[in-house]
Amino acid sequence: MRAARISTLDGPESIEIAEIAEPVAFPGGVVIDVHAAGIAFPDVLMSRGLYQMKPELPFTVGGEISGIVREAPEGAHVRAGDRVVALTMLGNAVAETAVVPADTVFALPEAVSLEAGAGILFNDLTVHFCLRTRGRLAKGETVLVHGAAGGIGTSTLRLAAALGAGRVIGVVSTEAKAEVARANGATDVVLTENWPAQVKELTGGRGVDIVLDPVGGDRFTDSLRSLAPAGRLLVVGFTAGEIPQVKVNRLLLNNVEVIGAGWGAWVLKHPGYLAEQWAEVEPLLADGTIAPPQVVPYPLERTAEAVASLEQRSATGKVVVTVR
Repeated sequence: MRAARISTLDGPESIEIAEIAEPVAFPGGVVIDVHAAGIAFPDVLMSRGLYQMKPELPFTVGGEISGIVREAPEGAHVRAGDRVVALTMLGNAVAETAVVPADTVFALPEAVSLEAGAGILFNDLTVHFCLRTRGRLAKGETVLVHGAAGGIGTSTLRLAAALGAGRVIGVVSTEAKAEVARANGATDVVLTENWPAQVKELTGGRGVDIVLDPVGGDRFTDSLRSLAPAGRLLVVGFTAGEIPQVKVNRLLLNNVEVIGAGWGAWVLKHPGYLAEQWAEVEPLLADGTIAPPQVVPYPLERTAEAVASLEQRSATGKVVVTVR
């Protein structure tokens, strides 16, 4: 089968399409003919050996897929012919065939295309975890998300209202990205230049209840200042590259919180959590309450470009690689 492989840790440009053997089915594994695979920022870091988990070289890019079940173990909740989405977690996604544990495979609602389905699990379940489990989002609260035109950002804009938010503010760097944020459901959009003042004006000086930050860098302190009393800043990632530091005296001033939101680590330590998340998210996707992601598709042959678009921060929306 064809697969997007990394043999050297030289960044996205080192990704090559290679012919490799199909994976062997293991006990309890579901064999899936992959139609599309999602790309996320950890793929950028893994291509340079900078992620906390380092698969042995060479490895296949990607951690999430959509496709058709070819073979499933007896008694599994999916069967041959089903349209599904699945997590391969770290690697083994951008390939023509994947084998994954049954508990990371979920039936895809008919209302969602296979291409869009490849963009759901990693980002949407991360955002669900952030807002529901770690952020304790209450009905009517205001959520602000940095990088609002990116994968996590657009996912936040699509999900927040369905999970109870009364207002969702997106922070973006350009007018073009502002249009992407609005198209994905932002109540308000502000540009990064002087964004704290704009947020203060929008909220009448109160601030926001939750900041969801996948960017990090120099906007971190301003995010703390932009929180309302008892607000929560959710640390999701550091696409800006710089890992900020917290001066904890700032937490006292307004009784605010800085909360780590590492979805992958949580999933590994909480068996059954993925199924709990899907049980809430799937019906909302099925009835249109949550819109499918507006994906940016790349053919398999351009996987290197797909991953590079995240490193260069030029991507808008969720990047996926189409395999079939």
